[in-house]
Amino acid sequence: MTSTPEEEQRLRDLALLRQVRDRMDREYAQPLDVEALARGVHLSAGHLSRQFKLAYGEPPYAYLMTRRIERAMALLRRGDLSVTEVCFEVGCSSLGTFSTRFTELVGVPPSTYRDQARAGAELPSCVTKQVTRPIRTTSIRNQEAPVSPAPLA
Repeated sequence: MTSTPEEEQRLRDLALLRQVRDRMDREYAQPLDVEALARGVHLSAGHLSRQFKLAYGEPPYAYLMTRRIERAMALLRRGDLSVTEVCFEVGCSSLGTFSTRFTELVGVPPSTYRDQARAGAELPSCVTKQVTRPIRTTSIRNQEAPVSPAPLA
């Protein structure tokens, strides 16, 4: 069975999107923007954003911020850094944006989360990590990525 040029291009795009996602997972604390990510895989920023959202259900920036917030949650649970230090440690350059996004995803402000984590420090870390994953609060972020139907042979 041979694949069509469109299918081959889609597979190439998916491989590039995985590279972008892996880079965001590795370099979340670095200053990353969609233009730089797109240049790294030789795509336009618009094409990368559209394809990333189709593949993963959210735009690249939202995905990156979720990774940063997950890391921030772990640092805040540790309790030895201030909210401001955590903000800059995870790659955010604005404390206001960080706090707003943290509150949207987690449901409480970072300082409240840190205080609650100190109070619940007796839980095993594997349990804490599972029950404290960021939630997706906006309707777009609650939707699963569309699944294209399997071609009929």
